[in-house]
Amino acid sequence: MGAFLDKPKTEKHSAHGEGNGLRYGLSSMQGWRVEMEDAHTAVVGLPHGLTDWSFFAVYDGHAGSRVANYCSGHLLEHILSGGAEFGSGPGSVEGVKDGIRSGFLNIDEYMRNFSDLRQGLDRSGSTAVCVLLSPTHLYFFKLRDFAGRERIQNAGGSVMIQRVNGSLAVSRALGDYDYKCVDGKGPTEQLVSPEPEVCVLERAAEGDEFVVLACDGIWDVCPNKAVDFYDHDFGFCEDRKNCNSVVAPALHKGSRDNMSVVLVCLPGAPKISEEAMKKEEELDKYLETRVEELLENCGEDGVPDLVSVLRNIASENIPNLPPGGGLASKRSVIEAVYNKLNPHREEEGSGVDLDDPY
Repeated sequence: MGAFLDKPKTEKHSAHGEGNGLRYGLSSMQGWRVEMEDAHTAVVGLPHGLTDWSFFAVYDGHAGSRVANYCSGHLLEHILSGGAEFGSGPGSVEGVKDGIRSGFLNIDEYMRNFSDLRQGLDRSGSTAVCVLLSPTHLYFFKLRDFAGRERIQNAGGSVMIQRVNGSLAVSRALGDYDYKCVDGKGPTEQLVSPEPEVCVLERAAEGDEFVVLACDGIWDVCPNKAVDFYDHDFGFCEDRKNCNSVVAPALHKGSRDNMSVVLVCLPGAPKISEEAMKKEEELDKYLETRVEELLENCGEDGVPDLVSVLRNIASENIPNLPPGGGLASKRSVIEAVYNKLNPHREEEGSGVDLDDPY
């Protein structure tokens, strides 16, 4: 769904912060899409006396950014204002889960009254993946996976090619009101439901390391490997002020979607390792040397373009590449050396070749 640009917009929007024993970083990139439809939320210290709670979310919008952007600023207040029990005492876990579900249903009904959404002038919707952290629990909740064939059929719809009525690729989302207008059906019985799936885990001070929230612009090209990449990255990175180190590789691996990721570092996150830092420095130096050699030994064929250099290096057996990121995570290192040695080269479009082996 959505049109594409002739070349991707690669400017990264990043932020970072800390509090409640957490550190977080986030990064997003518009990429090839004609509009940035992703949004995010990062709040450390919540209102209503929940100063030791935190909330993070990524919203993956479609057919426009209206719903995703509104949810990024207001979903949390709808969750907290639902009258549910928020605390750490007995019974509070179920109260929080009820508050989360009520918050999603309430904000979805609230947005339905926006004139542009009500009149069909804006048909946008958004999935969401979120984590609410209390001092004792992690509450994960999402509107994401395609599910609910029986519900869709009971509402008079059909599922074709894993799409609602052969069109919408999600069956649970906020917004998408064209799919929520079946008479006699409640909000969770429509073709598309705004009810989230909620999972609760008890926090472990020593075992919990980090949480990664990302849109499918990341996961589709790096399925679960982004987690491995972060685990590797902790060993040598001085801080987690941003998540650029996973957004750029996703683009280079062929993502055609918007890309957004939030990393939340918990108290048990891995610490800096001198050995890991040394290996990373050695890898960067090796790649820099290889670029220099390829440009110095180009012969009569002339200076190779950047894509040729990247493909040449990608064909080699290079040790100690970051798991999950691979050579794509080192493209900036290679490109920086290439540009330094060949400053007058002509621009090669976006600098991204979707046929790259990585």
